[in-house]
Amino acid sequence: MTRMSSTTTTAWSIAPEPHDSPAAVALWRAYYTEVSDRWYLLHEGRRTDPDELEREVAADSGDYLAPPGGLLLVARYGGEPLGTAGVRMLDPVTAELKRVFLHERARGRGGAALLVTAAEDAARDLGAERMVLDTRNDLVEARALYTRLGYEETEPHNQQLYAEHWFRKDLFRKDLLRNDL
Repeated sequence: MTRMSSTTTTAWSIAPEPHDSPAAVALWRAYYTEVSDRWYLLHEGRRTDPDELEREVAADSGDYLAPPGGLLLVARYGGEPLGTAGVRMLDPVTAELKRVFLHERARGRGGAALLVTAAEDAARDLGAERMVLDTRNDLVEARALYTRLGYEETEPHNQQLYAEHWFRKDLFRKDLLRNDL
């Protein structure tokens, strides 16, 4: 089990939460609805079919975001659950960043960077030395965020159907870093 503590900054608080908690389930549905609708609107000019949405949300329970090999963080702003970031260990030193999401109404308040940073800390606590992720071409905001936070685009590390960009970041242990002033 991770020893990660809660993070609170201004009105944001970020803490581990079970992947199947009511807040986590609602955020997963919101995340999947947004990315699926964006894909279908771009490629087919329509939103996701409701039956397909239900099947896909149910098909990915998020069990891989449960300890000991994973963790889901929920971000709250003013106490309201508005975002998530998940970590799943792929091997003893590689973590994968999953489900980074903020409700549209919460964007622009610094929560995404806080979530990713908290996920990196959680990955370190799980023993990770690097973080990898994949994303789509149309998710330009996500790609910009990852680049801004030090992620570098790499060769594919998986064969995910919708993955078009793969990123990696080395995670250095904070207790080993020196501050040379």
